[in-house]
Amino acid sequence: MISINISLSDSMKTFVEEQVIKGGYASISEYLLDLINQDQQRQAQENIEELLIEGLESGDSIEVTDEWWEQKRIYLINKPLQEQ
Repeated sequence: MISINISLSDSMKTFVEEQVIKGGYASISEYLLDLINQDQQRQAQENIEELLIEGLESGDSIEVTDEWWEQKRIYLINKPLQEQ
């Protein structure tokens, strides 16, 4: 693991220290790691949402019924291994 040094104004340092206490973090590093992790998760969620919207807008919709699922199941069971 590497270390990163950052400079904070006095007011920002005070704010971070208060968040560490309020959040029950063991250290400022733990607090910052949690913030970074939350940001990564938020960005991943945004990416998933963009992909879902892209999929929804990618073509004509179809009605997915029990019959459709049965046909899909039969197709996948009978599909040659090279195509899988």
